[in-house]
Amino acid sequence: MNTFTQSLFRRIGLGLVAGVAYSLVRDQLRYRSLKNAVAVVSGGSRGLGLVTAKELAYEGANLALLARDKDELERAKKIVEMAIPKCEVIILECDVTKPHQVDQAIGEVMNHFGKIDVVVNNAGIISSAPFENVTKKDYEDSLDVHFWAPFYVNRACLNYMTRGARIVNISSIGGLIPVPHRAAYCTGKFALTGYSESLRADLMSRGIYVTTVCPGLMRTGSSRHALFKGQVKKEYAWFSLIASMPLLTVSAEKAARRIVSALKVGKAETTISMSARMASMFHSHFPGIFADISAVANLLLPGPTADTQRSVEGKDAQSFISPSVLTSLGDRAAERNNEIPPQSDQLH
Repeated sequence: MNTFTQSLFRRIGLGLVAGVAYSLVRDQLRYRSLKNAVAVVSGGSRGLGLVTAKELAYEGANLALLARDKDELERAKKIVEMAIPKCEVIILECDVTKPHQVDQAIGEVMNHFGKIDVVVNNAGIISSAPFENVTKKDYEDSLDVHFWAPFYVNRACLNYMTRGARIVNISSIGGLIPVPHRAAYCTGKFALTGYSESLRADLMSRGIYVTTVCPGLMRTGSSRHALFKGQVKKEYAWFSLIASMPLLTVSAEKAARRIVSALKVGKAETTISMSARMASMFHSHFPGIFADISAVANLLLPGPTADTQRSVEGKDAQSFISPSVLTSLGDRAAERNNEIPPQSDQLH
């Protein structure tokens, strides 16, 4: 090995060591404990929002859970308090796409706790449909929940947040790469990713760190509440099958731990699951090939129908495929994560 090559490898090695050292020091300097922190979680009554809220509570935070459904909120409150008795939980009925409701809810949080340290924007809607069945309203609804709702919540909370506070915006792998039959969903999530990354740059001078989270497929049980158009039973069947695959998906609990770990050190972005990271990297480096593969995948999915208005929740589009043993992991997650009311509630 000649002198030039040795010098090159030495410099590369020193650069790598310096980069790792910088990352470790940076994380330590930005680290914050969540003990006695107050965390606001939108969409906190079920699914990933509820599981993340529990993880925050395990770390010592008190919670304000925002969601639209009062019964789901009350069940979520009981679930958290049974798991972490020392956690103080307040619940607030709030449609986060309505700015006046957001302002009122955040005012109640301040009246109760007197501070806000962490905000997790988790509220979302999953929609799946052939492109031909997607309407202008579908895009508007996605933008309302995925972009405008975090905007309203952050705007209201930033009035009370001080240096060291954290904001977490839950985007998606669908906010980094296009996904077949997810045109409206991806539009909203791409908007959220751009907003979140821009917000981080603007708020770092105030010592407030914004983390953009882009999960891949997760076993949350949320497919029951996803919206389907077109051949709804087929759409729901393939969606729930993929959302239950053990090697392709991660559990909501693992995702929540990653989210809380990232926010504690003020990480800029975290993409959850190896498959999501690989897909994002492949799309970045080979966009043309990725588009060709997506086009082929789209041909294998259910075709469109003439009806562009009918939209059905997953729980109302069941078939012999879903639920079945093939979707059992997702179905069990739905039971754990408050996506399904307890049997006693269903009987009333």
